[in-house]
Amino acid sequence: MTPLLVLIILGLYFGALITISVITSKGADSTTFFTGNRQSPWYLVAFGMIGASLSGVTFVSVPGAVGKTQFAYFQVVLGYIIGYWIIVWVLMPLYYRLNLISIYTYLEQRFDRWAYRTGSFFFLVSRSMGSALRLYLAATILQLFLFDAWNVPFALTVVATIVLIWVYTFRGGIKTIVYTDTFQTTFLVMAVVVAVWQIATQLDVGFSNLASLLSESGYAQIFFWDDPKSALFFPKQFIGGAVIALTMTGMDQEIMQKNLTCRNLREAQKNMLWYSSLLVLVNLLFLTLGALLYIYAGQKGIAQPASSDELFPMLAREHLGLLVGVFFLLGITASSYASADSALAGLTTAFCIDFLDFKNKPEAVKQRQKLLVHVGFSLLFLVIILAFKEINERSVIDAVLNIAGYTYGPLLGLFSFGLLTKRRAGGPGVLVICLLAPALSYALSYYAREAFNYQFSYEILLVNGMITFIGLLLVGKRKPFHT
Repeated sequence: MTPLLVLIILGLYFGALITISVITSKGADSTTFFTGNRQSPWYLVAFGMIGASLSGVTFVSVPGAVGKTQFAYFQVVLGYIIGYWIIVWVLMPLYYRLNLISIYTYLEQRFDRWAYRTGSFFFLVSRSMGSALRLYLAATILQLFLFDAWNVPFALTVVATIVLIWVYTFRGGIKTIVYTDTFQTTFLVMAVVVAVWQIATQLDVGFSNLASLLSESGYAQIFFWDDPKSALFFPKQFIGGAVIALTMTGMDQEIMQKNLTCRNLREAQKNMLWYSSLLVLVNLLFLTLGALLYIYAGQKGIAQPASSDELFPMLAREHLGLLVGVFFLLGITASSYASADSALAGLTTAFCIDFLDFKNKPEAVKQRQKLLVHVGFSLLFLVIILAFKEINERSVIDAVLNIAGYTYGPLLGLFSFGLLTKRRAGGPGVLVICLLAPALSYALSYYAREAFNYQFSYEILLVNGMITFIGLLLVGKRKPFHT
């Protein structure tokens, strides 16, 4: 693709996003920004959440990882379903009963302000870093496809990337994002479907023969039972997937904020059940694409890149034709922006509600502070991305994605302690415990690897949450409470 064609495609794409923003943000105030007036159609929320939960990293990493781990990631996806069921029948009724805007308000009502702000703090740290890295990938793709040809500095590309998000989210907030995420998820799914279709066509494989091709390729093994010490061992992946879904969806302001914009609890639960089913299918489609990419490269004698994450971008840009190239560009942009824009709204909401006490302020003050916070997190994204670029972006991406296992552990411990016990824990000790738990989890993971060659996988999140829970149990006191 020529730079001019890329510019035209992206211009039309972001023009559509801005148009949606203008339409959905009419008459918007701070309540609309945070809650969407609780009028979002559940089916739009369900579909749009696919794009928000996946990222540009997922878009290239899940297919790329098939070469090393086959379909093992699907073990995690199956675990997601258990986590989503807990969200549907336990957390969502609680959030709707308490009429929450920020879900961390529950921690204040159940414990105290220290617990409340500690939970929100861990969300802000994790989402700021994770979302900035996801956005980093979008900026990298734009640099590769467009700005390198014009010798535009990477820093300017990042600024342009963040400004585009800011333009279509700063007024309408979550109401706008429900609609833009639906728009972007459409292109994300179409990109994978088009790539699968085109590769199968070029390999002369019909749909009826696709399953046989995957089975014979050696890339399609799903379940791994042979080595309990391996990170791919099924129980570790399955349990880890359940805990990941429970924490990174049910205890994450960014994702739950969309659910809380539905008209009532029943519609929100229906949204989550459909979303979980769609997410399983979409991830299976990504894994199928990954296997086909490796089969295609092998049959065509194409040398594989050093990093598996580069396989899909390389084939889409150089070998699979213009149609796949165009949809890859749209898909990677959609997946990165759908994740980053909802994160920006979620971070703004959490900080405004949890740290600026928005409840009783005049609307003019709310609008001014909301604007400053929105700009502030945009600038934070810029600083994080440029810092990662200056270090070693590949290893830092891997490290920051793994940080989620440590930053969400205290949230799991806090919410579990509130729901499963009748004890109270508060004061600065809560923050100390929540800071110690990730450190102890990391030390345990390191020791297990060095001493016993045991590789912790996603279950480190569960271990982290258990350490937090035990710490709260030791300092907690039995007192009556009301929620």
